[in-house]
Amino acid sequence: MATPDASTTVIEVPQPQEDQVVSEKTQLSRDEEKKLKEGAPASPEIEPVLPAYDNDSSAEKEDGSDDVIIITGADAADHLLPLRDDGEPALSFRSLFLATCLSAFQAVMYQIYTFKPTNITIQGTFIVLIAYFFGNAWAAVFPRGDRLSARWRERGGQGKLPLWISVATFINPGPWNLKEHAICAITATSASNAAASIMVFAAQDLFYDLPISATTVILAVISIGLFGYGICGIMRPIAVWHVDAVYWSTLPTVKTLQGLHWQDVKSSKPLRWFWFSFVGMFFYEFLPAYIWPWLNAVSIPCLAAMHATGEKAAILTNLFGGSVNNEGLGLFTLSFDWQYITSFNTSLPLPLQAHMAVGYLVCFAAMLGIYYTNAWDAKSQPFMSTRLRSQDGTTYPIQKVFTGGVLNREALEKYGIPRLTGSFAYAMFMANAAIGALIAHCFLFWGGDVVRAYKSAKAGKHDDRHHAHMTKHYKETPSWWYLATLVLSFVLGIIVVTTQNITLPVWAYVISLLLGMFIAPLSTLLYSRYGNGIATNNLSKMLAGLILPERPVGNMYFAAWSHNVINNAVQLSSDLKMGEYLKIPPRVMFLTQVYGTILGGFINYAVMISIVNGNRELLTSSDGNSSWSGATIQSYNTNATSWALAKYLYTNGRLYEMVPIGLGIGFGIVVVHRVFAYFVPKIRSISLYDINMPQFLQFAGYIPYNASQTCVLLSQTIAGFFVQFYLRNYRPRIFKDYSYLITGAFDGASLFALFILSFAVFGAGGPSVPFPKWWGNNVEGYYDLCPVAE
Repeated sequence: MATPDASTTVIEVPQPQEDQVVSEKTQLSRDEEKKLKEGAPASPEIEPVLPAYDNDSSAEKEDGSDDVIIITGADAADHLLPLRDDGEPALSFRSLFLATCLSAFQAVMYQIYTFKPTNITIQGTFIVLIAYFFGNAWAAVFPRGDRLSARWRERGGQGKLPLWISVATFINPGPWNLKEHAICAITATSASNAAASIMVFAAQDLFYDLPISATTVILAVISIGLFGYGICGIMRPIAVWHVDAVYWSTLPTVKTLQGLHWQDVKSSKPLRWFWFSFVGMFFYEFLPAYIWPWLNAVSIPCLAAMHATGEKAAILTNLFGGSVNNEGLGLFTLSFDWQYITSFNTSLPLPLQAHMAVGYLVCFAAMLGIYYTNAWDAKSQPFMSTRLRSQDGTTYPIQKVFTGGVLNREALEKYGIPRLTGSFAYAMFMANAAIGALIAHCFLFWGGDVVRAYKSAKAGKHDDRHHAHMTKHYKETPSWWYLATLVLSFVLGIIVVTTQNITLPVWAYVISLLLGMFIAPLSTLLYSRYGNGIATNNLSKMLAGLILPERPVGNMYFAAWSHNVINNAVQLSSDLKMGEYLKIPPRVMFLTQVYGTILGGFINYAVMISIVNGNRELLTSSDGNSSWSGATIQSYNTNATSWALAKYLYTNGRLYEMVPIGLGIGFGIVVVHRVFAYFVPKIRSISLYDINMPQFLQFAGYIPYNASQTCVLLSQTIAGFFVQFYLRNYRPRIFKDYSYLITGAFDGASLFALFILSFAVFGAGGPSVPFPKWWGNNVEGYYDLCPVAE
């Protein structure tokens, strides 16, 4: 065959070459290729072998996508995420078996570390890498059915395969493929979602004289877990199928999966850098996590004044401290520990990075202003404290004020009315304003888009080419499957509320579900477009405190059937979108996510009961030891009991009065924003429609309520702007091919190192072994060497 000239496009046989994946071999002139894409037949003398699936990644390379700056969801769908689909099976005995094992592993570890003094997260890229190694080991160790079948036919075998080959094919069908791998990771993630619901039962068992039965746990876990999934199915046209529903924070996992299966270390530079980054970060993580904790919080102002004393020391520490053992703002403090930066922060889109940075600055100013002007009598309480306090600033004795899950009024009179610090009250006010802004923004800015999305879905029109591919090649999950899930979940919840003593009336149960059903689509809509949502758990707990006063257990169950439902809807929608990016059949996704959700609930419960029964006194009446700690569950209980006292909590007026005020102010700010944007849509190069008030208000009050270590905020902001501003705009090829892959490697490596350290020296598998004291491990003071006030 003659060598093609410059006017001919050559598409090679699929082989991973550097960072590019290509499709089946054919040779077309550019005119013929254009006709083919438009549906016209090619020239009769050329008969191209068309792919069974739309593997058009080579076309992406030829259209100059390496130089495309990825800004919108459409950019990500067209240029960042390949459409490749190899058509391999997703659901097999091997994938389901490993998914079950990994779901059990993640659920067990998640539940164990709820009661450990050191908390780590076992998810994301870490699970992806474990599944990668186990899947490839399975494929290598067991006889491969595809090879046995090929040999049998080469030797003259015809017709039906022998039983022993069929069995081998069932157990080990062929190479460990992308879709099997994705099923393992997604199912394990679904299993871990039940851990939040299990916290309710653990707190009830430990702190209140209310019996807990297997019926309560089993039915409640299924109801809470699957109700969110039912909502997720209804939201698919806008939360999954919409081109702007990118779920940016999941992209490191998606790119890691694709890189591990579609690229080869010998020929792919991005994949080589993935493993270089993984190995380097694995060994580095031992320094900040154990040997050299000073790297967690490098504060230049504190180093310059580390010998200061008195009031000067207190002010310096308040402003510039922020290490793990310090309550301080951490201004200009840097953290060099990747476990606190994470791919989540670097994957968030640039608009969110900007909202985050400006919001932090406002929050810094507000907290300093509240404390140093003594607003709400702030100086009578410790700076930045998040605990419920007595009038004299000491920790409030919550357990003594409640008896059997109900307020003891005599004890309340004895210990007095509890108080919150001024900064914490401000944070909760801003959290409510963010929720009000969320509601207004979704209706006023995105309402028309939501309507158009549902109309387009009904008409079979799809802007997202990934979803268009899915509708072409796979059967969609029927809507009635999701509706049946909703009905079943509701009935199971009714059984729990009416037959079990959980202090939650039926009417309150219905209100909690209505709240979850109303907020879940709004939270998912925001999260899908920005990669970060609004903390709605505050609203759930406060409303429970208002309608169920003096009932902390009922408060926890109300939050479980509202906020946990919202959280499940968001997480499961995110996983469904991952399934579309990775071309996993929708019905397989439905079955495996339901399976993982139910399985995780049972496993979490079994582990929780074992730990609670064996360490009850340790978890409730002390600070724990090197092996077990009740700090997390005590904090969870404190939060619930605090809101059960909502009408007694004084800041600047009663706390419950701040709920409608905060919601109303947030809502009103967005109304003003929408009107102004209508008349002035753009100021120079900045579109006012790109401003998102819910995100800004959330970060403007984020630190007191969410950031236990403020030393990481500046590092997160710098890392986010480096990736999302500099690389995205000035190094688009590096951004596309390397950024998500390498940050995913950093995530997996740091979590792997922490997993080893937890069992080796942090007390998870025996006694803890602290690293010796030296200036980089200041165990008797602040890790960032901030001065200690005398």
